[in-house]
Amino acid sequence: MMKIEMTNITKAFFGTPVLEGVDFSIESGEVHALLGENGAGKTTLMNILYGFYEKDSGEIYIDGQEVTIDSPKAALEHGIGMVHQHFQLVETLTVGETITLGLKEEGYPFSNRKRINKRILDLSSQYGLEVDPKKKIKNLSVGERQRVEIMKLLYRSAKILILDEPTAVLSPPEIETFFKVLKQLQDAGHGIVIITHKIAEVEQISDRVTVLRDGDCVLNCDLRDADENCLSQAMIGRTLKKREREIRQFDLDQPCLELQNVSVVQDKLKVLDDFSLKIAPGEIVGVAGVDGNGQQELAEAIVGIQSIDSGKVIFNGKQIQNQAILKRLNSGIGYIPADRHQDALLLSMDLNQNMLLKKHFNGDYLKHGLIDDKKTDESTSELVEKYKIKTVSNEQPIRYLSGGNQQKFVLARELEAGLKLLVVFQPTRGLDMGATEFVRNQLVELSHKGAAILLISTDLQEIMSLSDRIAVIYSGKNMGVLLNDGDLDVLEIGHMMGGKKHERA
Repeated sequence: MMKIEMTNITKAFFGTPVLEGVDFSIESGEVHALLGENGAGKTTLMNILYGFYEKDSGEIYIDGQEVTIDSPKAALEHGIGMVHQHFQLVETLTVGETITLGLKEEGYPFSNRKRINKRILDLSSQYGLEVDPKKKIKNLSVGERQRVEIMKLLYRSAKILILDEPTAVLSPPEIETFFKVLKQLQDAGHGIVIITHKIAEVEQISDRVTVLRDGDCVLNCDLRDADENCLSQAMIGRTLKKREREIRQFDLDQPCLELQNVSVVQDKLKVLDDFSLKIAPGEIVGVAGVDGNGQQELAEAIVGIQSIDSGKVIFNGKQIQNQAILKRLNSGIGYIPADRHQDALLLSMDLNQNMLLKKHFNGDYLKHGLIDDKKTDESTSELVEKYKIKTVSNEQPIRYLSGGNQQKFVLARELEAGLKLLVVFQPTRGLDMGATEFVRNQLVELSHKGAAILLISTDLQEIMSLSDRIAVIYSGKNMGVLLNDGDLDVLEIGHMMGGKKHERA
């Protein structure tokens, strides 16, 4: 048995308190959920336990003995491992090489790779973490990458596992598999910390729950002593209002966006296969499907990041499939990508600099041919205030914002651009309940202003709560379009996501 206690932990960034006297504990054989809104301090607290950040004050005890954990290496030596929300893997290495990276195995530097791979397979079989040691990281799905990250910790004999938003990037089937793995790890005696904002998952997998709000611990109890309303109230300080969706119908004779038999070929395979779709001004069309069925290519083909091999992309009556990206964006097309770190932000730059991305040629932000710093700072401050983005200042590097606040910043930057069409991919992935409600309300408000929205998401509840019509994508094909009215059959959507064609347009 192993028990870790953190007492009276404080931490500040740039003079602003992030954690204020927080207590937390985890022991072998339990799943402890660390719940809170984006920016509440959850990841910061666990980064301190993992040695990634240094606490300003407070104590950490392992089995009653005070310890100093000043690096991830020291944490692992104490049996503590962490899987971050954004995976830390080397694309060009194999799974086996990644798991043992940095270790001096028997026979180093001429380690017996065959013996190492066998040990990895034995370990993966023991915990139900199916991995192929010979497979390249670049060829893995998101779920497989997560399993590799967990295997890295188990291979190093970690007893306490910290998992940061582990289901944020997983599809529903992958989440179900992940929960089974968690149960096996728990049964084997591992203590597991789940950093999350999803109350439904907390209720499904946790033994205990601690809720942080604005750096303070507001609730710490056994799960049986708290219900959904209690956790929601503790997390966001209010009760969420259920939004009623208005059933709307649109005239598609003059669509804002029309895709005609669009195909994209990669490695001789059609990843987008004769895909056709119309979206009217002011309409929200959701694209449902299991992740990896052509959603990325669909979004990028519209914006211009991905060139198409055949078909037409028509925006407000004009073909744009051969237009440059910047010209499309300047004509009123906005894009919120699924991977904010890879495609939407420059993490080392501050908020002002990130606000200027795609706008640095805009005359409103230039003065005598140079960037107008005052105007830029004023615009950024307006976005921060309107979208309730938690930041110390506009000069703060955006990497220090929580994932949810980074996503809100990306959304704010796009929505303030006078859009006619918004392509939005996984808009609430990684966001807490309050932020999710805010983002969804902003999308509905944008549609009421006349903008067409293509909403791509693997969250079927999100698709159904926002969309006027729902298209289902499978293997790059449009399996059909359904009106999201009172007669919508969720089971039929599921069949279409599995490859069954819907005949009624």
